[in-house]
Amino acid sequence: MDTSSSLLLFSFFFFIIIVIFKKINGLRSSPATKKKLNDHHVISHSHGPKYPQGSLGWPVIGETIEFISSAYSDHPESFMDKRRVMYGRVFKSHIFGTATIVSTDAEVNRAVLQSDSTAFVPFYPKTVRELMGKSSILLINGSLHRRFHGLVGSFLKSPLLKAQIVRDMHKFLSESMDLWSEDQPVLLQDVSKTVAFKVLAKALISVEKGEELEELKKEFENFISGLMSLPINFPGTQLHRSLQAKKNMVKQVERIIEGKIRRAENREEDGTVIAKDVVDVLLKDSSEYLTHNLIANNMIDMMIPGHDSVPVLITLAVKFLSDSPAALDLLTEENMKLKSLKELTGEPLYWNDYLSLPFTQKVITETLRMGNVIIGVMRKAMKDVEIKGYVIPKGWCFLAYLRSVHLDKLYYESPYKFNPWRWQERDMNTSSFSPFGGGQRLCPGLDLARLEASIFLHHLVTRFRWIAEEDTIINFPTVHMKNKLPIWIKRI
Repeated sequence: MDTSSSLLLFSFFFFIIIVIFKKINGLRSSPATKKKLNDHHVISHSHGPKYPQGSLGWPVIGETIEFISSAYSDHPESFMDKRRVMYGRVFKSHIFGTATIVSTDAEVNRAVLQSDSTAFVPFYPKTVRELMGKSSILLINGSLHRRFHGLVGSFLKSPLLKAQIVRDMHKFLSESMDLWSEDQPVLLQDVSKTVAFKVLAKALISVEKGEELEELKKEFENFISGLMSLPINFPGTQLHRSLQAKKNMVKQVERIIEGKIRRAENREEDGTVIAKDVVDVLLKDSSEYLTHNLIANNMIDMMIPGHDSVPVLITLAVKFLSDSPAALDLLTEENMKLKSLKELTGEPLYWNDYLSLPFTQKVITETLRMGNVIIGVMRKAMKDVEIKGYVIPKGWCFLAYLRSVHLDKLYYESPYKFNPWRWQERDMNTSSFSPFGGGQRLCPGLDLARLEASIFLHHLVTRFRWIAEEDTIINFPTVHMKNKLPIWIKRI
């Protein structure tokens, strides 16, 4: 079947999906809100705040089909680029069943992401909301979110956990790399995903090996398959299977929690015991709202970023380095010097050794900019909000499309060129660079993502030389390599 026929069938199929989605969820802006935005197509006052221009597209399906067809292309931001020329950097659209204000403006994005819950709250499709549950850290607001985010963030940034990550990455990478063969390709995406999941499972709930880990991983794969499924829940559907998988995982984590509590009571442990994982940190908190069930559910939700973001970051870094010999040579030289120094002094590698490698960090930063592991962040306006002269109407979805900002020539010279050297003089703390979101919901594991990627690259370039097969980056529904990035290795 040719591409045009496939796209036509997909478009028709997606039309049916959206119709069902609309009937079930009613995720459509109210007639009053829609009329307000249509009546104020350009500006509300001659010199006052303006309502974003744009189009709501076709009835029911809006502009979703064009958005998806662009997302699957080699230039996913073409949907945004076309409308940016027509309407400006902030415009209105209608995608995935809801009226949406789309922003490719760095300052507007930062302002929205830094807003509190009185102005904007997280927004996800119904399927994701059902799978996460009302008590998910991804959805909750207010004091409970701040408490949970603060406890988890502090632990994930702690030197104690970073030292554990170094030991675990070394162990898991050695176990994997020792088995690599020079006679067949290594699927780098699969390797990085397996290692990252093991590291994450241990950091969250101290599950490290054996049947317990395999059971957790199997159920998690079933669970995550439902994130982009139809919002229909009855036996036989993917959403139903995913919800059942999450129930099984929650039970497994609750058993782990119960075991921790029993062991603590038997040892008559006091509050000075050092937390070994995120569950330990949360169990130590005296808040009545942090129930065992809430903790267990959120441990599953927190596996999602680690399952995708870290492995994709690692895989894309290897992909870009494979296509940039000069950058690969410099990164290899830097890491070989560190390895030689440590062998000479007889000292082990510490977490700050990896993060202090200047060019390696520039490579990771440039990979985050070009790869766009998180292409965008969605919020819902709780009231009419004016930002930089634009009015975002109450009840509308807001999409901060980070990819367009990261690939905008206004902010970056030759934005589609992989150039780690651009970060020699450039500050990362700007509104034009936000690979992990921002504000109160800034990803708490961003430091660990950098650390894991640094460790992986160090082990790879100090043990092997490789040639990567041609492969294509797929950007929708999640970023990944089409063929899992096969590489042919040769041991040093």
